[in-house]
Amino acid sequence: MTPFEIILESYTAIVLFYFVATSVGYAILLAISFYAIRDYVHRSGTIDYLAILQSELSTPISIIAPAYNESATIVQNVHSLLSLHYPTTEVIIVNDGSKDDTLNLLINEFALRQSHRAYFPTIPTEEVLGIYRSTKRQWDSLVVIDKVNGGKADALNAGINVSRHPLYCAIDADSVLEDDALLKASRPFMDDPSVVAVGGIVRIANNCVVERGRVVEIRLPRKRLPIFQIIEYLRAFLAARMGWSEINGLLIISGAFGLFRKDVVLACGGYNRNTVGEDMELVTRMHHYLLERGLRYRMVFVPDPVCWTEVPETLWTLGRQRNRWQRGLLDTIILHRRMFLIPRYKQVGMLGLPFFAQFEVLGPLVEFSGYLIIPLSALLGFLNLKTFILFFVVAFVYGVFFSVGAVLLEEISFRRYPRPADLIRLLLHALFENFGYRQLTVWWRVKALWDYFHGEKGWGAMQRTGFAQGRGRT
Repeated sequence: MTPFEIILESYTAIVLFYFVATSVGYAILLAISFYAIRDYVHRSGTIDYLAILQSELSTPISIIAPAYNESATIVQNVHSLLSLHYPTTEVIIVNDGSKDDTLNLLINEFALRQSHRAYFPTIPTEEVLGIYRSTKRQWDSLVVIDKVNGGKADALNAGINVSRHPLYCAIDADSVLEDDALLKASRPFMDDPSVVAVGGIVRIANNCVVERGRVVEIRLPRKRLPIFQIIEYLRAFLAARMGWSEINGLLIISGAFGLFRKDVVLACGGYNRNTVGEDMELVTRMHHYLLERGLRYRMVFVPDPVCWTEVPETLWTLGRQRNRWQRGLLDTIILHRRMFLIPRYKQVGMLGLPFFAQFEVLGPLVEFSGYLIIPLSALLGFLNLKTFILFFVVAFVYGVFFSVGAVLLEEISFRRYPRPADLIRLLLHALFENFGYRQLTVWWRVKALWDYFHGEKGWGAMQRTGFAQGRGRT
């Protein structure tokens, strides 16, 4: 056997081991998530959310929504936020230097007038040009901040500076919360004073019917690309974050929907304006801050409160989004590398960060190289047929197992897609995503690593078509 063949055989073994190790790791997460969700569904059936709504003891919440060029959906989404079921809220929209008519639409729709309220930058931000309040009593809880563009993290920091309440909810301005989302997301804070952050689930609204800022009819998207993303979201939230939450190792609370204790976020210095993964970086920094001080705390994922959002329907837009997500992940791993395998950082340092570094950062490189090298080696005659077949069987099983498990977890718990035809379509897409779509996402993530180390800092444009509107309803 030549040295090249020895190297090739060794690398093949590494790739196969990677697929097996990844499958085992995610199988463990899936099992933990299954028992955690089953317990949550059992407990949530006894919770009286009406009592919370009527209670004067509930903690007030500031809802902060950064907005950049959101004219397509901003008005209906603000109406939605203003009508959420929760005892005490304020809605803070941060117009982050939009180039379209986002601000003018808000001014006209909600009768806004610039106030004389002073701005105190507890967290440094770009210049705030004005703070607006409504002249109509029914919208007196609405605050609109107009500022120089500084990015999403900077806009969130401006909203935190203006906010008045001890909890704040970070949400994307193009997303829609269900009526009871805040009630359900705030419950862990009431049950346990050590809770410092709660994440809800993000679901895909493409082709759903939205009326007056509410999803009134849930439909699967017509196009295949958003359906593949539904499966990815179910994997990420129900089958992964639920598991990490159960062992208090949650590293990501989605920037589209998260609830935080403001005093802890202020103590940590707010959002990092120099990363495109500001949501994961803040959560990881909060872990670091609290563990360094030996404080008891919990960060929780709750699978029931829902935020609906529109996802990309073109490969170009989706590729840009995934590139940004991967660069943000890598940035967080590098910024907090000193926590790796240090016992005092507990589950985060010993499990969470190493897991993400191995399987989410390095994994795409290993997988991508396997897709290239192993078939090429088989064609050149360096690999026997059994090894070649074994590679693709292991890769396929790895890809299918977690996806199908996530879909079934959704089916036995929350059943947001109750029609049998929808379940069948989801399961079929969970199988078919491994033939092209998965390899494409791996390539985007590999390219993101290249872009990161070559100084790419861009956010990436998001093209939106807007939500499907109800017809004939009053």
